Amino acid sequence: MSADLIHPGHINILQKAAELGDVTVGLLTDAAIAGYKRLPHMTYDQRRAVVENLKGVARVVAQETLDYVPNLQALRPDFVVHGDDWRSGVQKETRQRVIDALASWGGRLIEVPYTQGISSTQLHGSIKQIGTTPDVRLSRLRRLLDSKDLVRVLEVHSGLSGLIVEHASVVADGGPREFDGMWSSSLTDSTFRGKPDIEAVDISSRLQTVNELFEVTTKPLVFDGDTGGKPEHFGFTVRSLERLGVSAVIIEDKEGLKRNSLFGTDVAQTQSEPADFAQRIKIGKQAQITDDFMVIARIESLILDKGMDDAVRRAETYIDAGADGIMIHSRNSKPDEIFEFCRYFDKLPTRVPLVVVPTSYPQVTEAELVDHGVNMVIYANHLLRGAYPQMTKVAHTILEHGRALEAEPLLASVKETLSIIPEN
Repeated sequence: MSADLIHPGHINILQKAAELGDVTVGLLTDAAIAGYKRLPHMTYDQRRAVVENLKGVARVVAQETLDYVPNLQALRPDFVVHGDDWRSGVQKETRQRVIDALASWGGRLIEVPYTQGISSTQLHGSIKQIGTTPDVRLSRLRRLLDSKDLVRVLEVHSGLSGLIVEHASVVADGGPREFDGMWSSSLTDSTFRGKPDIEAVDISSRLQTVNELFEVTTKPLVFDGDTGGKPEHFGFTVRSLERLGVSAVIIEDKEGLKRNSLFGTDVAQTQSEPADFAQRIKIGKQAQITDDFMVIARIESLILDKGMDDAVRRAETYIDAGADGIMIHSRNSKPDEIFEFCRYFDKLPTRVPLVVVPTSYPQVTEAELVDHGVNMVIYANHLLRGAYPQMTKVAHTILEHGRALEAEPLLASVKETLSIIPEN
């Protein structure tokens, strides 16, 4: 069982099981659940406490994978009791393995008919409409990093883009795939406002965007903190982000006028001294209130042609200063130097989550990133970059034809547009 939301269907299964003997519940861990659907609302320990106190439950064991066979071989139960809704879909193969395992010692599978009128999907949908709280959202990123091979994050710059990230889902590799979180990019936040990407948008305005995002979404958000601003101000920024429910801030080790990293050495950019940036990290860590908030250090050495040794040394320095993660950036059109950094990073004495942003090397696959030890991938500006050419094309089409008819194939219908907002 996942047992994130206990409903009458669960109780019915437990009652049937209790009629057969002492009931042991295999409770799926966060990692096991995240392997095939969204992370549960409650942590494993919270869910375990609930299930242990349900009537008829003798004990709870951790089910760490979707394959039940290892636990079954250890327990050798007379019966496995399960809802009959696993005969198709992602758990069909698991069901057959259970049947085969039970046959080896004469055990039996008992399947309880699905309880009509109860849908976990509908219940979770209702919770999404209600929303979430800052502390629940804040803690979610660390839980995701602990539970998933790779956390997938997409850029947002408005409530509408936040809704796209909230609801986008496809079926791939036999199961659902969705984005785990949102990235509040300084580039797209400023571009959306028609301003240059030079920290021209003040922190108060950017926090207002975050607040608007949080009004219509439930997923965790990682905040692009640019350079972090003046060290004396960074502590206040951390407090403000944490109070809203932001999960992490990423700051880059540059100083002076902020310019977009992908310009590289074509424009004047000054990298901070490692000791100075380490002090900025310490200021942020000292300012936070909860253990869940993360300060992630972004290393610009490869962007500024300072070399691999400099990047690796800085990573170790920043981790020693308390950084909760490292983001390594590159403007190379191939991921080779990122992969090289990954190999060095994996040998550091202290390991923290590793973050990449494959804007300049989009051909890299998520599977390749996982193989090289990457823990989070951020698609940092793709929604705004996708919207701009389409809006431009619509505008030019209307001008060319002197009417809107020819632009219609490029547009969502009014009905579809209204349906984006659930309350409509």
